[in-house]
Amino acid sequence: MLSQKTKYALKALLYLAQQDEGYIAKTIDIAEGANIPKKFLEQILLELKRGHFVSSKQGKLGGYYLIKSKNTITLADIHRLFDGAIALLPCASLNFYEPCSDCTTESECLLRLGLIAVREKTLAAMENITIASLAKK
Repeated sequence: MLSQKTKYALKALLYLAQQDEGYIAKTIDIAEGANIPKKFLEQILLELKRGHFVSSKQGKLGGYYLIKSKNTITLADIHRLFDGAIALLPCASLNFYEPCSDCTTESECLLRLGLIAVREKTLAAMENITIASLAKK
């Protein structure tokens, strides 16, 4: 399941993606437009900024805007940024791999092999869904 933080991050990105090119959105506008608590949104926007998905401008006309194309930001990108691994077990993960302590040999672990198959299908689906495809603008 997606964490609430990931869900809010996706909603914030969708809000920004639906605005006209070059639009700079104030935090309060994103919060109200995407129905996200403002305090929580500020933390999320900072993480999105550290992840190089958005940037910000200071001042009266400042706010947040996309710096990565809405056509290239995927569900997988945002899930990994906020929730970590897509795999259900660390031993089946691509980017967050850790060996299991309860398996004698990984290559023969039937559970791991099954969960790698689940990861592959989930990852393929998440990589094919972009913010642009969700925003439809």
